Amino acid sequence: MPYIITGDPSSWTTFAGSYQDDLGYKYPNNLDLRPSSDFHTKIRSHIWRRAQASRNEIQKRFHSWREIDRNLTVYVPPEEEHLTHHHHDHDHEDHNHHRHSDKPTTIVFPYSYSMMESVLTYMYMAFIQDPMFKYQGIDSSDNLGAMLMELVIKLHCLKNKVPLNAHTVLRDSMAYGVGIAIPEWIKKFGRKVVKNQSIVESPLGSSEDNRISWSDRTLLFEGNSLSNIDPYMWLPDPTVSSSDIQKGEFNGWVDRTNYMNLLTEEVDGAQGYFNVKYLKPRQNKRSILALDQSDRLERHKGSTNPIADADVTTPIDVIKMYVNIIPKDWKLSPSEIPEKWYFELACDDVIIRCERADHNHGMFPTAVASPEFDGYQITPIGRLEILYGLQHTLDFLFNSHISNVKKAINDMLIVDPYLVNIDDLRDPEPGKLVRLRRPAWGRGVDKVVQQLQVNDITRLNIADSQYITQAMDRVIGADQSMSGSLRQGGPERLTGAEFQGTRGSAVSRLQRIAQIIGMQFFQDVGTMFAVHTQQYMKMETYVKIAGRYSEQLKAIFPNKENVKVTPFDLSIDYDLIVNDGSIPGGNFSSAWMDLFKTIGTSPELTQQFDVVRIFMYIAHQLGANNVEDFKRVVNNINPQTIPDQQVQQQVQQGNLIPANNIGMQ
Repeated sequence: MPYIITGDPSSWTTFAGSYQDDLGYKYPNNLDLRPSSDFHTKIRSHIWRRAQASRNEIQKRFHSWREIDRNLTVYVPPEEEHLTHHHHDHDHEDHNHHRHSDKPTTIVFPYSYSMMESVLTYMYMAFIQDPMFKYQGIDSSDNLGAMLMELVIKLHCLKNKVPLNAHTVLRDSMAYGVGIAIPEWIKKFGRKVVKNQSIVESPLGSSEDNRISWSDRTLLFEGNSLSNIDPYMWLPDPTVSSSDIQKGEFNGWVDRTNYMNLLTEEVDGAQGYFNVKYLKPRQNKRSILALDQSDRLERHKGSTNPIADADVTTPIDVIKMYVNIIPKDWKLSPSEIPEKWYFELACDDVIIRCERADHNHGMFPTAVASPEFDGYQITPIGRLEILYGLQHTLDFLFNSHISNVKKAINDMLIVDPYLVNIDDLRDPEPGKLVRLRRPAWGRGVDKVVQQLQVNDITRLNIADSQYITQAMDRVIGADQSMSGSLRQGGPERLTGAEFQGTRGSAVSRLQRIAQIIGMQFFQDVGTMFAVHTQQYMKMETYVKIAGRYSEQLKAIFPNKENVKVTPFDLSIDYDLIVNDGSIPGGNFSSAWMDLFKTIGTSPELTQQFDVVRIFMYIAHQLGANNVEDFKRVVNNINPQTIPDQQVQQQVQQGNLIPANNIGMQ
């Protein structure tokens, strides 16, 4: 049974006396948010009760998630096997430890890991394309702004490494059933290099003085970013499904930071932090919600517990939560209209942020991918969790066979200790000399030691495991071709039609999953990215003309490789185009090549179909993402006007061909 959190944290009473000092904070909206105030206590209780209710529901899944972590670890550490036996004799204990340390560890057969890699590879290729998010204008006047919006967000994804965070979301959704991320607008500050050029006049003439200096702290880059939420640390409204988190009353998570980061944010003043200095006297700044979490790091010899020495590091757990409330009920403002407010509760005790969420999209800035959702649960079953029973059986078959083999290759001896020197027999080194004891001298060595006969009752286990892996292939929807291998068995050789048929079926199943993730996650992220860009973008940005709109943009901005984009240019209405879940070449058929040849040689078909677009589609499906770069620049071709009489002469000589006869050649 999971550990159910009940009651209030003990820190509420332990540190209450240390908050009496007034540190001179000025709080937003003239609210009394001193940690010792009654108003602070009420708001803190509202946040804590919601976090507690969510945690009590989410942690019911922790046991299953830890089993998935185990399956993805692919080995079991020796200390978990309880191999070492305790002996009173120190010599026996040292010898036993040496003997067992040479034994191989129990293996988690990495087939679930292989299946996850196959599915994850498809999902990554389906969504991490160029560009990740596509936009088009609603009206003709919005077309240019939509093109520039797409390029700007493409730049944000490149600068802030959004594909890496998207990969984590996809992996979490396969392993745990939910992958969660936060679309946010970030600003990066620093110093810019400044070139100073001047002309120095002297009696000997003039000369240039070129110097380099650095500006004061300034805004270097701003743009959309994506941050991941560990499913173990997620605090959603448990009354809604994973596909409807926007319908919940709250949504939060536990974030790990440190005192210096929070203090820097507070001094900067841009993020609205306060009360951070009240956290300094505390020794333990952890949240009790973050104690019972994943042990994935411990399995890899890491540690989930931070260094306790406050002189070395000061980690702080912060509960971050968006709550949909009526502000008057919480006495935050006179408004009686439901609004989304944002809170941060540090160390389960001190509120360090309290503000109305100002996002123009009106959504919780959180997106969730849950491909196995059922429309009801907040934490649906994960795709790898479906394979747990088969994976457990596969591990048993493999490890029982290995255990039996170890019995056969390790000497299992029956010995008369009265006749043999046991210490010589225990010596594991090769070329050892075993001495008989005095009573056995002169009797020979035939019946002194006897090998215990071991029968291999598990010799068919490896063959049986193939049936298990085949069943896992069928369940997960990724056959051997998706994993990069081909069928080896069967009465006949693998034919091309069989390969294309089985791969096509597997691709279709994965494409359905990708379409679900596209609607659940990438549609929300793409919408929030666009709204954030329109709402928060302050500085001009230069983008490179490239991609699917390059031809149109080069016609609008001739002789330019980069275009300056201002916030005014992006003030448009747009539609987001979500990827359909396919990958380049995933559904491609060689029949397109035959159709292309047929269309290209038929004048009637060339009049009805765009041969160039068909060729570009085939090229894209074959993996040529930059096929637009090879198109001829029509604007650079200078048309020539030839007199009619000269044209007739050139036609008679065969140098010119009428346009209506080109398809007949």
